[in-house]
Amino acid sequence: MIDLSSLKYFIVYITMSIGFITSGSPVMSYEEPSYKVIKNASDYEIREYEPRVAAQITYGDESSGFRQLFSYISGANEGSKKVEMTIPVAQSLKIDMITPVTQSNNGGQRVMQFFLPRQFTIDTAPKPKDPRVNIIELPTTHFAVMSYSGFATNKNFGVHYNKLKVALKQDGVEIVGSPIKATYNGPFALPFMRRNEAMYQVEWPIN
Repeated sequence: MIDLSSLKYFIVYITMSIGFITSGSPVMSYEEPSYKVIKNASDYEIREYEPRVAAQITYGDESSGFRQLFSYISGANEGSKKVEMTIPVAQSLKIDMITPVTQSNNGGQRVMQFFLPRQFTIDTAPKPKDPRVNIIELPTTHFAVMSYSGFATNKNFGVHYNKLKVALKQDGVEIVGSPIKATYNGPFALPFMRRNEAMYQVEWPIN
């Protein structure tokens, strides 16, 4: 018997990937969280993101987070409502701030977020059926962002979030949390056409 949820997961990734291969952008116009760039540095930019709502899951298995969140937007919620997919998918390590964030750190749990379309508020977002999925409201926040291409492997991500960390330290920008991996493509997009980002939430303006 065909697993329909897995089939839908595969079709969405195929659709996104074909779009990036043929035009450098998704076939569909996937919504992104609204932000404005308030500082351009040589290697990164500082963005101010507007308040937004996200579906979030905390997990230990590298492969489990996406499936649960995708099931939620596919109708695994009260009312069985379909929720349009948005980009990026955001991942970070949930670890104590005093613990060094390193590529080999497997002690902390992971957090993954799907940002919901702007039409939803914390009150109107469909309630997840899976108790592991939470709907959260994010306030206005500032992020330092370094963009890069290639596959969104942990190694590639580690290289760039460490470069970003060094650049922020040199510029006197205070990092608030763990590094965040933001991915915009399906798994079959060509490496040179991929859009990935390493992000840190930061204190802004600089004191």
